[in-house]
Amino acid sequence: MLFNSIDFAIFLPIVFILYWFATNNNLKTQNILITIASYVFYGWWDWRFLSLIIFSTLVDYSIGISLSKQEHPTKRKLLLWTSIFVNLGFLGFFKYYNFFLDNFITAFSFLGQTIQASSLNIILPVGISFYTFQTLSYSIDVYRKKLKPTKNFIAFSAFVCFFPQLVAGPIERATHLLPQFYNKRKFEYNKAIDGLRQILWGLFKKIVIADNCAQFANHIFNNSTEMNGSTLVIGALCFTFQIYGDFSGYSDIAIGTSRLFGFDLMQNFNFPYFSRDIAEFWRRWHISLSTWFRDYLYIPLGGSRGGTWMKVRNTFIIFIVSGFWHGANWTFIIWGALNAFYFLPLLLTNNNRNNINTVAQGRYLPNFKELFSILITFGLTVFAWIFFRATNLSHAISYISGIFSSTLIKIPDIENIGKLSIICFLTMCFLSIEWMGRLNKYAIEKLHLKFPKPLRWGFYYLLIISIVYFQGEEQQFIYFQF
Repeated sequence: MLFNSIDFAIFLPIVFILYWFATNNNLKTQNILITIASYVFYGWWDWRFLSLIIFSTLVDYSIGISLSKQEHPTKRKLLLWTSIFVNLGFLGFFKYYNFFLDNFITAFSFLGQTIQASSLNIILPVGISFYTFQTLSYSIDVYRKKLKPTKNFIAFSAFVCFFPQLVAGPIERATHLLPQFYNKRKFEYNKAIDGLRQILWGLFKKIVIADNCAQFANHIFNNSTEMNGSTLVIGALCFTFQIYGDFSGYSDIAIGTSRLFGFDLMQNFNFPYFSRDIAEFWRRWHISLSTWFRDYLYIPLGGSRGGTWMKVRNTFIIFIVSGFWHGANWTFIIWGALNAFYFLPLLLTNNNRNNINTVAQGRYLPNFKELFSILITFGLTVFAWIFFRATNLSHAISYISGIFSSTLIKIPDIENIGKLSIICFLTMCFLSIEWMGRLNKYAIEKLHLKFPKPLRWGFYYLLIISIVYFQGEEQQFIYFQF
């Protein structure tokens, strides 16, 4: 069930009404309703994969209870590794089985050996990369004694399958989201209005910015061999704004939907394209995943506490694993490694924490140094996105070669230049709104607080009109494939 579908437009009000008016504010009944609604939401794609979520829920719930009763270090580690094996085992089989098999066969073919093995026609369960990491955070935090294991199976089930963020995040920590299922929730008008505002902004990002940019990005990437260098640059730029509008739009809708039901989810994007270096970019992009890898992989490996070799090793591990998490393709691994190369000079010179504060604080515009840093960082990010979007490595190399050719100075070959001009204008408006709201948690909240009521309502109506009038061809959310 897509957030930008008619199905969800019917589903959400029904669940909302039942949640607040048919449960009599009974906590247990509310949690049961959320669990059932979440299973319906997920089963809308393929009901068969509900068994994976239910099994993962049972395993991690049982392991949490067992960890609370076990003090022997070896047995506690065994329980933790059981959780890791089950969750990553599912993820590895459904997402990476064919990748490893194909590369295994290719490796032996170089040695003159032929291996007969057939790939499996495996359907990737939607959101498996997200909910497996969410349940793992519970097991690891219970093992570390940062969280008391729950004995409330209904609350835990609702935490695992919470439908707003089930299939594409944010990846919530058990320490943050699970306790919210224990507390009695009362309807708050202001919180619900904030949620609707956030949903509206997310839909604008997805339907107007991402879906329209996708039309040009898909056409140019799919026909890259026929395009000149300047056109290929436009394709890379279109994908850059497509993936941001698509993924941050999903996160905004998820956060807004959660507020309608009295929950707070973590911020997943913090205006990443205004970053002044790659380290800042990764503090602002897909925050729930980057902090997950930091806390559960990077720091346990030693982080940046050791010598130079350890710093370099851990940096490459964290970025390459992050790339591989995104998909079973060498393009994602190269994308992760490339970001590690970007990050490395900052780490080795101890400049990776230079830009902690938001750019241009107390000023309307950045100074020349800030603007230059933003443009350089943005350019490096756009270049890396080419690997992320390309079908395979040869496609990525061919695409980049096409950019850095003599045709780069030619006039772009765009069929519908009028529509592209409109999309560029809307994207600039979108970036201007983000810039005005960059000092707040969410751009839309800044506008709510700063402007008088008539202007605010005029802006909301303008968003709705834009969604209706400038909507692009419906596209599936990019991160559903991960």
